[in-house]
Amino acid sequence: MSDTPREIDALIEMMAKLPGLGPRSARRAVLHLIRKRGQLLMPLAQAMRAVADTARECLNCGNVATSDICPICTSEKRANGELCVVEEVADLWAMERSGHFKGRYHVLGGTLSALDAIGPEDLRIPKLISRIDSEGVTEVILALNATIDGQTTAHYISDQLQGRVSVTSLAQGVPVGGELDYLDDGTISAALRARKAF
Repeated sequence: MSDTPREIDALIEMMAKLPGLGPRSARRAVLHLIRKRGQLLMPLAQAMRAVADTARECLNCGNVATSDICPICTSEKRANGELCVVEEVADLWAMERSGHFKGRYHVLGGTLSALDAIGPEDLRIPKLISRIDSEGVTEVILALNATIDGQTTAHYISDQLQGRVSVTSLAQGVPVGGELDYLDDGTISAALRARKAF
């Protein structure tokens, strides 16, 4: 039985559920936060409360926003006919970090997976298809992870959009099995510039 106060144990348990943190890392992080209570813990708690109260999914693209429609979707400068399809919000953020893409995005919320019984209706694929017509999209860029499920999803989307719109995919620089969130900005920029017909 731990002699640690119950509230601190509960915080350690919650932190240990975060990606990249195990129980020991979570313990070290919590101890650091407690030592820096005024500088880190209190502002972190306030920031987490603000995000918990305001964060939501963009109804149009699936990005994380603080309003029903995110700033990328409402920006007229982004209405250039290019729509970049990504698996998750982290991938969208990785693309934005590169600073190269100036169009709009569509977050699928995952990939097709027969093993996990995830079909097109479980993702935001029907919404993607409806956006093609309503937003005057001229090119769909498939920026899906170079995994088996990512490529299966890319092929499915390409088949659905055949003859309706130009479909391209990221090219050089994205390794097979690689995930966008882990790539550096230069690699993403190079892959986006060298995209090819899918």
